[in-house]
Amino acid sequence: MGAALARAAQWTAAGSGTGTLEITPLNESLLNQIIKFVEDFSTRHPREAAFVFREPLEWKTQLGCSVFGEGYEINEATVQSEAKGKDGQPLLLLMASTLRVRSFDQLSSLLQIAMEKKLKEAQACLEANRDPIVKILGPEYGTVEGEDMSMLHLLDKVKKDDDPETELKMKIFLLLHQLDLQLLNSSLKHISEDIRLNPAAINNEVNLLKNFSGKGEDTVLESLEYTSDYTFSNGCRAPPWRQVHGEICYLVIKPHDTDPLYITCSTAGVFLNGVSNNKGFHGEYNFFKEPTYEKNYQRMEVVDAKVSGQSQNLYDFTEKNVCEKVKSSAARRRSIDKKKLEPSMNDKAAKKDTEEEGRSSTVSLKIKKKASGISSESVKIQPASKWYGKTSGRFEDVSESSSETEEDEEQPVRHQEGNTDLPSEYWGIQKLAKYLKGGNPTATVIALCSMRDFNLAQETCQLAIRDIGCLEVLINLLDTEEIKCQIGSLKILKEISQNTLIRHAIADLGGLQIMVKILDSPDKDLKCLAAETIANVARFKRARRTVRQHGGIKRLVGLLECISVGSTSLTPYQAKDTEIARCGALALWSCSKSIKNKEAIRKAGGIPLLARWLKCSHANILTPVVGTLQECASEPSYRLAIRTEGMIENLVKNLSSEHEELQMHCASAIFKCAEDKETRDLVRQHGGLQPLSVLLGNSENKQLLAAVTGAIWKCAMSGENVSKFREYKAVEALVGLLTDQPEGVLVNIVGALGECCQEPINRTIIRKCGGIPPLVKLLAGTDQALLVNVTKAVGACATEPENMMIIDRLDGVRLLWSLLKNPNPDVQASAAWAICPCIENAKDAGEMVRSFVGGLELIVNLLKSKNKEVLASVCAAITNIAKDEENLAVITDHGVVPLLSKLANTNNDKLRRHLAEAISHCCMWGSNRVTFGETKAIAPLVRYLKSNDPSVHRATAQALYQLSEDPNNCITMHENRVVKLLLAMVGSTDEILQEAAAGCIANIRRLALATEKAKYG
Repeated sequence: MGAALARAAQWTAAGSGTGTLEITPLNESLLNQIIKFVEDFSTRHPREAAFVFREPLEWKTQLGCSVFGEGYEINEATVQSEAKGKDGQPLLLLMASTLRVRSFDQLSSLLQIAMEKKLKEAQACLEANRDPIVKILGPEYGTVEGEDMSMLHLLDKVKKDDDPETELKMKIFLLLHQLDLQLLNSSLKHISEDIRLNPAAINNEVNLLKNFSGKGEDTVLESLEYTSDYTFSNGCRAPPWRQVHGEICYLVIKPHDTDPLYITCSTAGVFLNGVSNNKGFHGEYNFFKEPTYEKNYQRMEVVDAKVSGQSQNLYDFTEKNVCEKVKSSAARRRSIDKKKLEPSMNDKAAKKDTEEEGRSSTVSLKIKKKASGISSESVKIQPASKWYGKTSGRFEDVSESSSETEEDEEQPVRHQEGNTDLPSEYWGIQKLAKYLKGGNPTATVIALCSMRDFNLAQETCQLAIRDIGCLEVLINLLDTEEIKCQIGSLKILKEISQNTLIRHAIADLGGLQIMVKILDSPDKDLKCLAAETIANVARFKRARRTVRQHGGIKRLVGLLECISVGSTSLTPYQAKDTEIARCGALALWSCSKSIKNKEAIRKAGGIPLLARWLKCSHANILTPVVGTLQECASEPSYRLAIRTEGMIENLVKNLSSEHEELQMHCASAIFKCAEDKETRDLVRQHGGLQPLSVLLGNSENKQLLAAVTGAIWKCAMSGENVSKFREYKAVEALVGLLTDQPEGVLVNIVGALGECCQEPINRTIIRKCGGIPPLVKLLAGTDQALLVNVTKAVGACATEPENMMIIDRLDGVRLLWSLLKNPNPDVQASAAWAICPCIENAKDAGEMVRSFVGGLELIVNLLKSKNKEVLASVCAAITNIAKDEENLAVITDHGVVPLLSKLANTNNDKLRRHLAEAISHCCMWGSNRVTFGETKAIAPLVRYLKSNDPSVHRATAQALYQLSEDPNNCITMHENRVVKLLLAMVGSTDEILQEAAAGCIANIRRLALATEKAKYG
């Protein structure tokens, strides 16, 4: 069942990365078969049906408590089965809307109870449990790609193990495996009925046949060639006006023993044309008339027996995934009439159509420059085929240098363009193109209006405009003085520029430069349309650079200047000005993804204007304004400006807006700005923490949730804010969101909890709300940012002994220790910091640490890291490890002393403090004091006393006190003038520092007295 779900079922991509089952005939068929299997399972296999799953199948159900009857205990919103497992747990448990089932018996009963909802329940169950076999039997039975060794493993296990449960598992696994094969076969049959020929399949077949072609006696064909060398971006070689009818390409095949064959390949199959002369399709095949396949073509019969064998088995060479592709070309083709009839058009008609089509592709467009019509300008339109050749290979200008290397260039999607079965709209736009290219201004305006009647949001229409050369005409129209033509052209460009390929094409054809010029036009409608189109096109780096280099940023900022800002009731004139500002803000939003453009917006005076518009109450303009601000807030200069211009208050105010997109951008702006303490204080002072806490309740909108949790995380870096969040019950809400969230949201949630854990009461709240188990579970993840935050949160929780007991029981310390192997130094450092409170608060810390095989050697080896934070955290961990004598002996054997000594020459106060503490505790074993002196750790330690950090003084004094127990170390300290530095610290108010300094001086003095006594008697 796991393989069928992974390879045959059709899933949609989801923001969270989980995906859902599409509502398709194939999926419905698979679900019905699975339902039938489960319903019959308890009657056919009663012993296996009673087997209790390793883990319950858990999903969100639509069933209410009222549908359950006999055999179930109902208590308010909770339902549990009377049947229970050996552990006393019910085999079915419904709490709120979460359903947990632990046996096939209960699954079978549930489907009978669900009745008409059984399909929805099965779908929800499989979506939540993508590999149910793992939950049912355990991870060793999971579905893995490649060779399936689980069957051999199970047979071997059954032979060696007398446990009856192993045999039962084996039977269940075989039954599920049998269902898997049944589902795969069913899906293959379903898919093979729908798949048609495509350019890639034909190309594979032609390439294969070419391998068996040539002049030799051992070849099956003399030659096999395409009639056209040009390949369109959708893989077809047929002209676009024939692709409309499903045709893909044309072939000329020369067998050894007969005349050449002329072949047409289409989505419906491969056909033999009714001619065999050397001039192609002359007289028999007309490119410009709709073909009647049933009349004009016969099905191609393979000439040679060897070729036939190769053709039938072609897909065995190239197709490996049985559920995604079809193995034989015969399965792809629809049956058609093989009857051969007379040609439908004569030579003269074909020639006439060809000449007419050629003229339409190179016609000169005459557009009147002035209303008087005195002068006109002729604009040459290039043939569509030349345009293809010019741009097919240069969507990405990768060779051009740019400072915007941190941003990914938008990649145009080169997918099958509208499939080869193009709808009638494509043909309609082609006919309309003639009037657009060759008419006067009035005819052009009418053609533009007619073109807008098509559904321009449909990809087929967008690509039709590009393919037949209309895109060049539309851009040329922008460079005229006919306002109506410009407006009509921009309205179309605005719609079709939603397509990635069209955006790149507009940039290639110089459309952006013309649109930037239009921003100076006195016509307000024209400026609005130009700005909106720029907003659509400037979604990739090269386009944003073009806008900046041609003065577009300054012009767009100019569109924000308006006297109607803040007005509640607008006159028509003011409303138009507001619309211009909205379009300008949209364009700036797209452009602001570039660092240089952010700087250009600032220099053009955009910040004060954006601040003014932020005070208005119209959501349609607030959204792009806030979107621009949050995009720019990644720069320190903008964060300072947002704070000093008083924008925080307005951002906080709009958190309570009814528009979720506006709320999301406001929260995102606060997220970026709250890096600064002053901003965090302003958010609290303006009452922003409460609406942020309230927005945690909207868990459906993942983008909004990511922005809100990010803002809470950064705001929680201030202790005053943490107290407020506790008051607004934000900690409980954050804990409730720890499951079933995308990683991007989890990073922020865990980061916020980590900051909130700085308060002891919040650590208790997290434990009482059941937050520790999901936090520990996240330690097994792979996302680096998430691991950094979750280790910090777990470490903060571990400072409470009761929390530490839970962490230890869940094997959390072992997971933390394993993260020390992570290649990311941030993860290593965060894990090492988290280990420190775990060791401090564990009941038997020494034994716990020794239980980790190779753990002590691993942490000692991290002292070779080049990262200062890793070194400081590892030194802190070693300080705690060295408190146990046995562990200290082990790390001494692993060479901890020379490694610590090597780190002594550092200027980093944080590392100095923890290094000194580690040295102090490591002196307690054997001859470690002597070894520190021999490895020249003393002199650098003395210099630590000159630091300005009091915590460094305390740690260093303690280390020197321990080291001074060795006479040679005392001599080295005295030579480095430690006494004078320590005398100053004897008068410190820190008692620990006082005692350590005095003890060190006393040891040095005793050695001096002993030396004098020995010398002078």
